[in-house]
Amino acid sequence: MFSCTALIVAAGTGSRFGGSLPKQYHELAGEPVLRRSVLAFLNHPHIDCVQVVINPDHRSLYDEAVGDLVLPEPVPGGDSRQESVLLGLEALAKSNRPDLVMIHDAARPLIDAATITDVRRALETSRGAIAAKPLVDTLKRGNGVEIVTTIDRANLWQAHTPQAFHFNDILVAHREAANAQLTDDAAVAERLGMKVTLVPSNPDNMKITNPDDLDRATRLLGQNYGDIRTGMGFDVHRLIPGDHIMLCGIAVPHPFTAEGHSDADVGLHALVDAILGAMSAGDIGQHFPPSDPQWKGKDSAHFVRHAVGMVSERGGIIAHADITMLCEAPRIGPHREAMIQRVAELLEISPSRVSVKATTTERLGFTGRGEGIAAQAVATVRFPG
Repeated sequence: MFSCTALIVAAGTGSRFGGSLPKQYHELAGEPVLRRSVLAFLNHPHIDCVQVVINPDHRSLYDEAVGDLVLPEPVPGGDSRQESVLLGLEALAKSNRPDLVMIHDAARPLIDAATITDVRRALETSRGAIAAKPLVDTLKRGNGVEIVTTIDRANLWQAHTPQAFHFNDILVAHREAANAQLTDDAAVAERLGMKVTLVPSNPDNMKITNPDDLDRATRLLGQNYGDIRTGMGFDVHRLIPGDHIMLCGIAVPHPFTAEGHSDADVGLHALVDAILGAMSAGDIGQHFPPSDPQWKGKDSAHFVRHAVGMVSERGGIIAHADITMLCEAPRIGPHREAMIQRVAELLEISPSRVSVKATTTERLGFTGRGEGIAAQAVATVRFPG
């Protein structure tokens, strides 16, 4: 199986967008544009790694947008898109040389999983492939005042990204085309005589160029993910003598520990059931039976990532998670921020979309007597309408 890296180009200043904030760092429906583009590839089963190319002056903006995601160190870009792509390819050649590479503009945050899959599959029979949209409007060439001629739109396509290639081919092509001032990677490949396959792109795979585009993308995103579902999860574990307890991925010092087949993290177990419930996909026991020895002592983060992967495979996104622990002890407050950060990292969403809290049962019942600990979770998941 060929390895495939997504190279996200985010080094532009966005001068046409206006304002002091580059367009790739503007928020789109609560998430930075760059983050949405990165997650589209990071969550895709055919992508092994995501490498971002940035303007070094934007490092703090980059860290704020995607710093919590598991990504390689960003590559400093150049003065043009073509130069930035070449710098990104050269960095990959030195660090993690893939078999295939998908080059994508950060300013196309609505790229969908199906288009990524189709472009990737096209490389099985072609040295290069790009997402593109057939032109449907009549084209006119003018002189600034009046029409000079009408252009036949037959066989004309609008180039989108991702644009994908066998890595060695496009690296050589970009090296040969340095300073050629070409506008996309397909043109770089064509210059060296490479045949590039056209793959129909999702029409919503638009490029953010000006503020009106951001407004349109916001509307499209609302329509695209209009199937909103909510799932609820609940989990309980007995407490036995120990020295710590796992809660929402954090080891909390405590004279008791939760008894269970895995690491018995009630917070994450409840969260997994909530996500599975939103998909009508059963419960954690069906996917990870406690009778199966391979899950003995397993980090519950594995279960969360599995559920997140199922959402992604169905074209969905996780919008929010709310977890409540029911216990007299330990105190959750001192560890709350660490838990929120860990859950956000596992769900691959912003910490602002995660809530972790705790309540007691006023010393009533098994939690009140300290015999066990419980958690409940609610997850909101959005799927294409």
